[in-house]
Amino acid sequence: MGRGTKIEIEFGSFGGGWEADNKAGPAQADKEVLPPEKHSLVFRREKRRGKPVTLVGEFFLDKSKQKALLKRIKTRLGSGGTFKNGWMELQGEKTDLVRPLLEMENFRFKR
Repeated sequence: MGRGTKIEIEFGSFGGGWEADNKAGPAQADKEVLPPEKHSLVFRREKRRGKPVTLVGEFFLDKSKQKALLKRIKTRLGSGGTFKNGWMELQGEKTDLVRPLLEMENFRFKR
């Protein structure tokens, strides 16, 4: 390109249904919401960085109900936790303490 050559760059939209929201994964969007009586929860225990983590799931609830349930459980246990991909992750070995709390909320467990 020589001197005085003008370059124009056009910034357009992608169109075709492209979105920038990559936080909600496709796995969460496909799941239907179930009442607590229809759940069949299981426990998993993992170690993360040498510390125990209790996983409970898989939950089929909408985001607001997940947050409310998690807040009630964390308050009663006095421990931290989060929801990831439909699984409740609680800090520590909490299986024996969480089960009765979830049964009071009418959730069921696999035997």
